[in-house]
Order: sequence, then structure tokens, then C-alpha cells
Amino acid sequence: MHHSTNKELILAIMVGTAGISLLVLWYQKVRKPRTAMNLRTFFSLGNTFDSTTLQDKTHNGQGTAAIFQRRQLQILDKLNELLANMEELKEEIRFLKETIPKLEEYIQDELGGKITVHRISPQHRARKRRATAVQNSATSNSSEEAESEGGYITANTDTEEQSFSVPKPFNTEIEDLKLDILLQKADHLRMTQSGKMESFELLCEHKEKFKDEIEFVWRFARAYGDMFELSTNTWEKKHYANIGKTLGEKAITRAPLNGHCHMWYAVLCGCVSQFEGLQNKINYGHHFKEHLDIAIQLLPEEPFLYYLNGRYCYTVSKLSWIEKKMATTLFGKIPSSTVQEALRNFLKVEEIHPGYSLLNYMYLAKCYVDLEENQNAWKFCNLALSLPTVTKEDKEAQTEVKAIIKSLKRAYSKFKSYWDLLTAGREMEWTLEMQRLGEAGPSVAVRPSRPNPRSWEAESHLGASISFASY
Repeated sequence: MHHSTNKELILAIMVGTAGISLLVLWYQKVRKPRTAMNLRTFFSLGNTFDSTTLQDKTHNGQGTAAIFQRRQLQILDKLNELLANMEELKEEIRFLKETIPKLEEYIQDELGGKITVHRISPQHRARKRRATAVQNSATSNSSEEAESEGGYITANTDTEEQSFSVPKPFNTEIEDLKLDILLQKADHLRMTQSGKMESFELLCEHKEKFKDEIEFVWRFARAYGDMFELSTNTWEKKHYANIGKTLGEKAITRAPLNGHCHMWYAVLCGCVSQFEGLQNKINYGHHFKEHLDIAIQLLPEEPFLYYLNGRYCYTVSKLSWIEKKMATTLFGKIPSSTVQEALRNFLKVEEIHPGYSLLNYMYLAKCYVDLEENQNAWKFCNLALSLPTVTKEDKEAQTEVKAIIKSLKRAYSKFKSYWDLLTAGREMEWTLEMQRLGEAGPSVAVRPSRPNPRSWEAESHLGASISFASY
């Protein structure tokens, strides 16, 4: 019995061994060709892996084959994703190529008529989200042109940002105002920095009703100038400047004898010029000066016009000889001006409106420094520091005024040292010291060929008359 059991056990082991041998033979004949087929497919995808390494791995068993298949699937997924992204990119490029050439045509066709009025930029839109809900206005997403609520039309392509809409709280109706009340309210709101945006939004809400009223149109152009000033994003600034300039052009066409139309058209030409090349900058400079002069004739008591004219004259006076020569050679005659002409305009501002702005005082000080009239320069620096800083430009101007004061203090210190040596008959010591330091002596304005005791005494007491409390 026991012997019989042993025979059965041996027979079972032999049968099992034979079965395992058959399974191994079957795997080598069936699975290996399939693995080779997958390997050839894998090589056709780009020869990412080393062929020798992969062939060695396929002989390591079923686990290795499964890993290999998973890698194939991952690579195929990545390739499919890459191809899909490339197709989307090609479609976007094709769309842009079809749309952009139409932009110039639409601008030329519509420039003399109407333009899109965008309410507010994305960065400003966030400030309005304090409302519990917003109402989205229905807008057209046509890639060729879109018409705004006020009837203004412009090209609207993927190269431009979508129309900016102003969020409105639910259950809030736009206040229906008469024109004179609306204009008074808009003027009052923009007297402060925080109110300029609210004034802009107020005008946007009424553009459909008053789009043909010239007093409304030039204020609307002015509001776009305010938004240009408030914005910190380059694209948005360009957007506001271009729309405002087109509104200003519409205003001067309809009302050529309205000084405010010419004034704000000139301002917006200056804004647009910031994003142009040299030739267009010069062209816009001509437009700026032309309409500024017209506005001064029509509004002779408007201080802002003389301030703008002063800045224009000062900037032109600072062009170097080589810059003027290059511009004349390339673009023909260019305007010319002097520091004295700029000074007359800034003084006119002070005459019409004393204490008009910190910026006007700063430019007065700069003009007097250039003319080497240090006493007047110190005077207007001190007046500038006495004014509050309201805008970002005011803060920048205040910083520049402080730099001018430092320069004047250094000049005064040099002058005093020179005066002390001069009165002691030791002028040669000053000359030798300046030569040693490699510096120039006092300027011509403070070093007369023949000393005048009274003028020198007045200059020597200049420092005591200036207050540096704000410095």
C-alpha cells in the first residue's frame, strides 16, 4: 500500500513537471513574437529608449512586459496631448492671421464715425465687487466688430481685450439726470483722485442719452484721460488714450470753437504719443502744440493750458543739438523753444492761479536753476514743499524738489567758501584747491569779474531766508 502511494506521488510529480515544461514552451512561442511586435511599434514612436535594454527586459518575464506596455501607453498619451495642443495653437494662429488684417480696414472705415466705449478695466473692476451680485451685460463676441451701448463701433479682435463692463448690483437703477445736472456732478466728482473713476462711470452710464451733446463728449474724452492717469497697466493706458483721442477728435470736428475740446484733444494726443515711435511722437507733438495754441486763444484764463505749454517748451528746450539735427534730417522741421519761454508760461500759471500745483512750482525751480538764478530757485522749492502731495506725480515732484535743494545747498556751500577766501585776498588758494579736486569753481552767476559787495552780501544771507522744515 505504501509502495503504491509512492508510485502515485512520483507519477504526479512527473506529470506536473511535464505541464510546466509545456507552459514554458507555449509562452516562448506565443508571447515572445507579440512582445517583439510591440517593440517595433514602440521604436516607431521615436526611439526613446535603448533597443538593447528593452529587448533584454522582455526576456525577464510577464511582469517586465506589463511595465513595458504601461510605458507605451504613457508615451502615447503624452504624444496625443502634445498633438492636440499643437492643433489648438495652429488654429489660433490661423484665426489671428485672418482677423488682424481686417483691423486696419475697420479702423479706417469707422474712425470718422463711432468707437467702442469700454467702461472699466479688469484691475478697476475688482473695486466694484463689493456689491452682493453683478449683472453681466450682453455683448457681441464677433471677431470683426462690436457695437457698444452708445453706438460707438470699433474693430474687436483677439488682439484686443474684451469690452470692459461695469458691474451693477441687482435692483439698482441708473439715475436719470438732466444734462446740466449730470455735467455738474461729473465735474464735482473728478475734483478728487478717488472721484475720477466714479465720474468716468457716471458718464459711461449716460453716453447713450447724451452722445451727441458736445459738452458731454469733451468731458467723456477728459474722463478717458483721467483713466489713463489712474491706470498702471500699459495695455490699459494705451486703450484709454486711443479711445479718448478719438472722442476728442470727434469733439473738435463738431465744435471747432470750443476751447475745452481742443485742450483735451491735445492732452490725449500727448498720451497716445507715449506708445509711438520717434516719427509718430514728432507728429503727435505737432498736433499737441497746434491744438494747445488754439485752446489758449479760446481760453486765455485757463492755467492748465499755460502749464502744459510750459512743459512742452521746457522739454523741447532740453533736446540736445544732435537730437534736433537727427530729427530735422529724418522728419523735416521740428519745433524749437527756450527755457525762458517755458519760464514765462509757468509764471503765467502762478499769476492766474497762485499755488496752482506742486508740479508748477517744481518746474519754476528747474527753470531758475537752468538760468542760474539760485535765489528764485530756492524760493519756489520752498513753496513746492509747502503744498500737500495728492497724486503720484506730486510725490515724484516732491522728491525731485528735494534733490534740487540738495544741489543748491552744495552750490551755496562752495560759494560761501569762495567768498570767505575772496574777502581775505586768498582767491588763488580756492583756484588751486578746485584744481586739486578736479572741480569747477562757483558758476558765473555767483562769481562776478569784479566783486559787488552788496550783491555778494545778499547772496550770502540767502541760506538763512530759506526754511528747510519740510526737507
